[in-house]
Amino acid sequence: MRNILVPIALLASTLSIAQTKTDTIKTNEKEIEAVTFVAKKPTVESKVDRTVFNVANSSILAGNTTWDVLRMTPLVSIDNNDALRAEGEMVTVYINDRKSVFTGKVLKDYLQTIPADNLLKIEVITSPSSRYETSGSVINIVLKKRDDEGIKGSVTFNNRQNTKNSQYTNFNLNYHKDKFTQTIVGSYSDNTYVQKNSILNTLYENNDVTQIISENVYKGKNPSLSSTSEYEINSKNSIGLILEAYQGKRFSNSQSDGTRYLDGELNNSFSQSQNASVLSRNLGTNLFYKYYDKEKNKILDINLGANYDGSDEDNLFVKTISSLSNTNITGILSDQEARNYYLKVDYTQPIGKSGGNIEVGGKIDINNNVIPYNLYGNNLSNLSTFDNFRYKDNINSLYANFSKTFFEKLETRVGLRYEYINYTAEQDVAGSKRKESYGKLLPNLLLKYSFSKNYDLSLTYNRSLWRPWYSEFNPFLIPNNDGIFYRGNINLNPNPNDRLYMKLGILKKYFLSARYSFTNQDYWTAYVVEKGSVPQLDKTIAEPQNFNGKVHKYSVNANTNQTFLKNKLNVNLGFGWNYIDNSDFNQRNDLKAKDYISFWSSSANFSYTNLFNKNINLSAWVEVSNQNNGNSYANRTNVFHNISATKIFPKTQMEISLQLMNIFQRPNFDSTTFSQTGTFRNSVKSDWYGFSLTFVKRFGNQKVKENSKTDVEKNGGGGK
Repeated sequence: MRNILVPIALLASTLSIAQTKTDTIKTNEKEIEAVTFVAKKPTVESKVDRTVFNVANSSILAGNTTWDVLRMTPLVSIDNNDALRAEGEMVTVYINDRKSVFTGKVLKDYLQTIPADNLLKIEVITSPSSRYETSGSVINIVLKKRDDEGIKGSVTFNNRQNTKNSQYTNFNLNYHKDKFTQTIVGSYSDNTYVQKNSILNTLYENNDVTQIISENVYKGKNPSLSSTSEYEINSKNSIGLILEAYQGKRFSNSQSDGTRYLDGELNNSFSQSQNASVLSRNLGTNLFYKYYDKEKNKILDINLGANYDGSDEDNLFVKTISSLSNTNITGILSDQEARNYYLKVDYTQPIGKSGGNIEVGGKIDINNNVIPYNLYGNNLSNLSTFDNFRYKDNINSLYANFSKTFFEKLETRVGLRYEYINYTAEQDVAGSKRKESYGKLLPNLLLKYSFSKNYDLSLTYNRSLWRPWYSEFNPFLIPNNDGIFYRGNINLNPNPNDRLYMKLGILKKYFLSARYSFTNQDYWTAYVVEKGSVPQLDKTIAEPQNFNGKVHKYSVNANTNQTFLKNKLNVNLGFGWNYIDNSDFNQRNDLKAKDYISFWSSSANFSYTNLFNKNINLSAWVEVSNQNNGNSYANRTNVFHNISATKIFPKTQMEISLQLMNIFQRPNFDSTTFSQTGTFRNSVKSDWYGFSLTFVKRFGNQKVKENSKTDVEKNGGGGK
């Protein structure tokens, strides 16, 4: 920890000295012609239902992708499976108020193709209104909108050195003429990263202990292209079309070595290699119409869209077991296809002269997905060699929000969302099939009372529903590079969750919050063992299962955003303490895990603008956290950090940036998962460390305007 605090302290001292020198120079000047005060948004804004990370003019953007900036956003964390979380809770990602069709590692790959230079702000919505689709918290990524006349844009070249070397480049073109705006964004990345795993699996029966050491090398070539066309029919009406194309061509190879002990005696040892190639493609379209009457504050949004996501994959496993004479070869071929179609309508308007506001809307969402698997090789005993998994659903939803302020001090919002889903999951060969339909009412409430201009207290309540991802239903059994098999579970159920959130604002700079969440049903990873003809051929299988039992989560958070040295130094500090009561959950599911978990996390963002008046911007970020998730508990606390410096050349509109990532301590995700059959510990050494160098060339006028929204949307949490 001291290794992290020392460079941060040195950075702060440098900034203070820099400001002292600048002030001295200004004092000796004989003439001061004018003083201009420029209003600037704070880097971090804390609102009643969300925290807003304003990054449009921050040096944090240089040399980073959108994924990198998300990693440094307050309240946001990313686990070793590349899943995004807000205050420890799973989230749904929106881009410009449009729900992303990606999750997990695919979402990471996609966001790594979006340059951070395009970011306006990131909204972490911890208490979303009924307008949002129900899946806990929301992260809304808002991109810049340029509307000045003519052609403008930028080109970026980045080279990053981790264990291996990676390159990234992108271009942005924007054209605006009268009422027409056209934006084109393209990128290409050639990335290589290395991951090392240390696995210790302990089964209670026969004291069965397996140790595995593996090293994985991933290579990816990812081009992407997006186009946004918008035309203003008149002052109130506009139409537009968004087209997106993304391709991921990834290769990976790994080597695993393991030993297995039964009751303390060596049973066998093995080595396994994996070679995989994946070609994925995504095509997305969104046709939209917007009516906005600024005088009457009425908004009508209509969105019609389709998304296609396809993936061709070939995995080959070669495993040698010391006690067996033959080498086992297993290959997996798959060609996944996911199709999504949707129609979404949202309408907002004030009600009379009372200051009330109402939002209503709905969405029709249709998915048609298929995952075919084909196994080949000489190690297919007790395995299904071929099957097609099909998943179809239709989700229809309606919502309404009503917002009003009483006595000029009490802000209220009452919302209700109804969702009805009809879905079918089935296998062609195995014959497994499930057809379900159900409807859910999901209420939410927001209250905010302002004692004065400097003190306010807010309370929100949300009921949400987290549905399984379609591939988690697929029960087809497949091997993995760590020697464990994986499969989905066609009988998974959705997870309901109730959350109560309270926030106290002091002097508009200090914020204290407390949250309580409760669930009595969830699904987490479980492990089962299927016996083979000999112990060496036993299969340990990881799969999601329904877990019943009460889980109570409590958290207390403190956050402040401060500016110093004539607004040149911006500091955001956050601290959180979490307490989880898993006693009933563990007892019902026979998990020999901790009944009560207590852990803390903290983060800090620093940015300094125009060092020595030489157009040098500095930024630093530090996060101290661990990752507890369901029945998986962290064994260690990680310290993440990032330090960057950017030099701007205004005359040539060029920038150069140097970024140092986790140079003092390499991240290590070390956690233990508790199951009815045993414990499973996995230690993952991340490749997120090293340095990067970035060159940016801009051209044209870089004027940016923020997307227009109503006061209710901005302050009351009524956004899409």
